[in-house]
Amino acid sequence: MRADGVFIAVEVDDRAAADRELANKLTEVCPVDIYAQRGDGTLEIVERNLDECVLCRLCLDASPDGAVKVIKRYDNEAVLV
Repeated sequence: MRADGVFIAVEVDDRAAADRELANKLTEVCPVDIYAQRGDGTLEIVERNLDECVLCRLCLDASPDGAVKVIKRYDNEAVLV
């Protein structure tokens, strides 16, 4: 799954997005509420909050390698590492 803001895009592996435990963790760690959980516990990306991203890396640190990508659209689609 991927959602695009004007400046930031977030891409989450579909299997990771279906993991309720990971969805809960991402929802908890994001300081600007980019992540939420749907009624069934799976991950939802809150598009209206994408451009509030402060590039803190907390979502990357909370997830398995490669499961979440934060993409800087303003920088030729550079991926935050």
